[in-house]
Amino acid sequence: MLKHLLLNKESIHCSTCMLGHLCVPGGLTPSETHRLTELIKERIRIPKGTLFFKVGDPLTAIYSIRSGSMKTQLENESGHVQITGFFLAGELLGLDGFSEGTHLSNAIALEDTEVCVLKLSDLDALTQEIPALQQQFWKILSKEISRSHNLVLSLGAMRSEQRVASFLLNLSARFTNLGYSPNEFILRMSREEIGNYLGLTLETVSRLLSRFAKEGLIRIHQRQVQLLSKSGLHDLIKHEQNIKTK
Repeated sequence: MLKHLLLNKESIHCSTCMLGHLCVPGGLTPSETHRLTELIKERIRIPKGTLFFKVGDPLTAIYSIRSGSMKTQLENESGHVQITGFFLAGELLGLDGFSEGTHLSNAIALEDTEVCVLKLSDLDALTQEIPALQQQFWKILSKEISRSHNLVLSLGAMRSEQRVASFLLNLSARFTNLGYSPNEFILRMSREEIGNYLGLTLETVSRLLSRFAKEGLIRIHQRQVQLLSKSGLHDLIKHEQNIKTK
C-alpha cells in the first residue's frame, strides 16, 4: 500500500536535501530556490514490489526518487515482460509520458522507495518564471532520450559481453553523478532483471559476471560490485566491436 506524506514548512528543504545537487539546478537565487521548494508538497512511500503507476494512467506529476530505486517495464498481451529502465535515488521518474500525457510504462519499486511529487500544473508555471529550472528539465529530458537510444543500440549491435560491461559502466557513471563511489556499489536489481533489460538470459548474465571476476575486471559478492578495471571493461567493449566488424 502506498503511503502519502503531506509536507509542511518543517520538512526537509530542497536546498539542504542530499539530492539537491541533482534536483535543484545551480545558480538559483534564494528566492527561486524557495519557490522550487514550495512545489514539493507531498512525498509517497512505495513498498518493495509495489506497482506505483501503470501504462495509461494520466500524467499529472513527475517524481524525484528521494530514496530507493524503481524499474519501468512493459507487458504484452501474452504476458511477456520487458524491463525498459532502472531509476536510482536522485533521478526523475515519469518523463516518458510527456508526449502522450499518459504514462507509457509500469513503474515498480525495486526496494522500499520514497519519491517527491512534482505536480505538472505547478511545474509548468514555475519553469516559465525561472529559466535555469526550465533548462535543467530540458537537459534531463535529453538524457532520458539518450538513455533510450543507448538501450536500442545495446540490444541491436552489441554482443552479450559488451552489453553487461556497458551496463556496469553506465551504473558507475550514474552513481558518480549521485555523489557516490564510481567503483563500488550495490546492484539494486536482480541478475534476472538485468538479463531481461539487456535481452540476455539469467544464466548468461551470471556467467559473464563470473568471467569478469576471474579476469580481474570486477569483484562481486552477491549484489555488491567493485569495479577493479574500468579501462579493462572499456577495452572489452572495443575488442568485441572490432571482432564483430571483421
